[in-house]
Amino acid sequence: MSEKSEIFRRKNDHVRINLEEDVQSSTTSGLEHIVLNHCALPEISLENVDLSTSFLNHKLKMPLLISSMTGGTQESERINTNLALAAQSAGVAMGLGSQRAALERTAALSSFRLRRFAPDILLFANIGAVQLNYGIGVVECRELVEMATADALILHLNPLQEALQPEGDTNFDHLLPKINHLCRSLSVPVVVKEVGWGISDKVAVQLIEAGVAAIDVAGAGGTSWSQVEMFRTADETSRRIASHFRNWGIPTAQALRSVHRLNPGIPLIASGGLKTGIDIAKCLALGADLCGMAGRLLHSATTSAEEVTNVFNELSKELRICMFVCGASDIESLKNIGYSEND
Repeated sequence: MSEKSEIFRRKNDHVRINLEEDVQSSTTSGLEHIVLNHCALPEISLENVDLSTSFLNHKLKMPLLISSMTGGTQESERINTNLALAAQSAGVAMGLGSQRAALERTAALSSFRLRRFAPDILLFANIGAVQLNYGIGVVECRELVEMATADALILHLNPLQEALQPEGDTNFDHLLPKINHLCRSLSVPVVVKEVGWGISDKVAVQLIEAGVAAIDVAGAGGTSWSQVEMFRTADETSRRIASHFRNWGIPTAQALRSVHRLNPGIPLIASGGLKTGIDIAKCLALGADLCGMAGRLLHSATTSAEEVTNVFNELSKELRICMFVCGASDIESLKNIGYSEND
């Protein structure tokens, strides 16, 4: 099988496995230990609670990001179309899956060209950061942004996933200087994210010094990509090794809190195990500016845009009620309500 064919087979595998298998991390996000301060006398009206916010100078109706998932295949085009239509309706942001396939096969382009469905959303292009060591440079990254008419570029970090893939790209040597060069060369902001094992405060400092515009801590507690890779291989030893990493990573709450405390000025996205509007509220109180969600939305997007919109409506209602009973009339107020931690 050619390298190009392998990329497309891998993308189809990833979607299928996420939909059919148990790929949940055995580590929780840590958000279950966060208790927001309840206010029995909120002194505000529920109907006046304002969920709107802005991120990277783009206005959003709700602080929600459809985290990067897929692209490049016929099935992923249908999924992305449903996600984009729902994102446009709800006024939330969206990240594309890795666009590497689109650089190698023109047939993959349409699954990433979503502006015809979502002309107004905050849209992120996406490529693996490690590809900067495998022939992808500023010119190619600019092409990715232009093909999607994106507002920013996500570089995703996934060393564990690459290490577990038999075809993985594992040369992460001297990436920081290349990230620095890219940040200073592109005309759009560069955001760096993990894929579900978390970004530490030390790595966050390095990324900030390199010039990234925002960080998605993408902690452990949601989809475990080591489990996804376990289901992809038929080799028993490789499956066993991958399974041993099911509880690997920095829980989302821990990653978010530590990065925010050390670097309060950097815009932060929280993702990894978020499922409800209450989870979103907790992440905002911990320092996030935007909250990402993938798994729950993927299942809905295989059905229709309406099903995704239904999820958005439920999340919006939960977040609004949560803010109301915390006495927070807007997102900025929610960030300052305070919280406690239980065991």
